[in-house]
Amino acid sequence: MHETPILSVNRLNKQYGPSCVACSDNHTRTLDKNYCPSCGTVYACQDISFHLFPGEILGIVGESGSGKSTLMQCIYFDEEATSGEMRLNQGIFAGQNVLTLSNQQKRFIRNHVLGMVYQNPLRGLKMEFSSIGNIAEKLIAAGGRNVSTMEETGKTLLEKVHIPLFRMKEEPRRFSGGMQQRVQIAKALSNYPPILFLDEVTTGLDLSVQASVLDLIKTIQRELGISMLVVSHDLAVIRMLADRTLVMLNGKVLEQGLTDQILEDPQNPYTQQLVYSLL
Repeated sequence: MHETPILSVNRLNKQYGPSCVACSDNHTRTLDKNYCPSCGTVYACQDISFHLFPGEILGIVGESGSGKSTLMQCIYFDEEATSGEMRLNQGIFAGQNVLTLSNQQKRFIRNHVLGMVYQNPLRGLKMEFSSIGNIAEKLIAAGGRNVSTMEETGKTLLEKVHIPLFRMKEEPRRFSGGMQQRVQIAKALSNYPPILFLDEVTTGLDLSVQASVLDLIKTIQRELGISMLVVSHDLAVIRMLADRTLVMLNGKVLEQGLTDQILEDPQNPYTQQLVYSLL
């Protein structure tokens, strides 16, 4: 594995609410889970730090409400982090805290460096566009102007995610959940991003469809060498995909390490509970 991370997040915080005397100091605050009973502030992410290395799949696992999806939204700029740093070892932004950049610069990063596959395809796809139109939209945002080149890229990607080309002009709303997720993956890959975020991509899918989506993700990662951040509440998904894993609860990282290590010898009582529930 390369020594230099492609993505580094340092002490990222996200809170909803103003904070008060009882909760403003993160060393002394006493919360009910991640909620301040005195003022109602929710601390969705608390001092989260991690590295993602080139060609690595990093898993983030935790129950619903643990803060993992909020973390993903902050680093994809869907939400604004309250504080913290995020650095990309990529081109003109290398070394800068990209969380402090302008909206225009963040848009550039989303269009050229990052790809995102949401849990709900409605967030990642325009349901009234054709499947190939969705891919073209992402390519145009990244500066694509040549129609035949974009069509060629679209066809290649749809084939890669096993969408039959005779259906490429169809709208994703006519597709099954698993097919919608595959179109979303094709769209996220269209700018060939070095980093891909996957947020609960198998939730709500039938088991056999889940298996084929996970298999597809593994194949794409192997073929393209993309670094991936995979968020899931399902340890079985993380076990299949991730090289290393972070375990989150109530907005905090409780444990991190090699996935095999965490599954075979979990240190934190919460992780132990998660692992034993899988057995």
